[in-house]
Amino acid sequence: MNIALIGYGKMGKAIEKIALDRGHTISARFDSKNPVDPSVLAQADVAIEFTRPDRVLAHIFAAIDNQVPIVVGTTGWYEHFDEVKKVVKKAKSGLFYATNFSVGVNLFFDLNKKLAKLMNPHLEYAVQIEEIHHTEKLDSPSGTAITLAEGLIDRLDDKNSWVNQETTNPDEVAIISKRVPHVPGTHSITYTSGIDQIEIKHTAFSREGFALGAVLAAEFIAKNKGIHTMKSLLN
Repeated sequence: MNIALIGYGKMGKAIEKIALDRGHTISARFDSKNPVDPSVLAQADVAIEFTRPDRVLAHIFAAIDNQVPIVVGTTGWYEHFDEVKKVVKKAKSGLFYATNFSVGVNLFFDLNKKLAKLMNPHLEYAVQIEEIHHTEKLDSPSGTAITLAEGLIDRLDDKNSWVNQETTNPDEVAIISKRVPHVPGTHSITYTSGIDQIEIKHTAFSREGFALGAVLAAEFIAKNKGIHTMKSLLN
């Protein structure tokens, strides 16, 4: 399979290594110094995009316009999801997106929801999310943290929204974002009462888990039209 990498930073290089190990070919490498060339992009079987929130829409539309299914790892664009969905559907193309491509993190998403369901009757516990990432990460909170917060809001009857700061509002889920050099990603959810604390945590040791998931997603979307997430892949 010929893969076009849109974004060739640390994540792009990690994806490249795993893709080559799995027998694929990198047909193009696009970055800020080598912008997407539609004629070159069109030669790929699939594109994998990890760039910036302010660039991702142009990259998605370029891939769809050239009938190249695309895997999108960039977050921070979901307010435009309905627009993207219409374009993908009209073109009868394929889009695979995720806030996190790690298999472990997606298991963690389910664990978060199951624990929240158990905690729902126990209002004496205050819930909070903390996410820690490397200093190069531009969006805050992380897409993973937002997905975790949405899982809490879906299961906890007293929560209606999230905020990216500490809060005393009982309707809100607090997300505390920290940026520390060389941290691939750590996410924790804590429930704290006056007498004890319950915590679940996922810690990534490297980018390899994210990169492998992105390549698996590319293998999937190359054969499937429509819009898909990690649920489609894991199922």
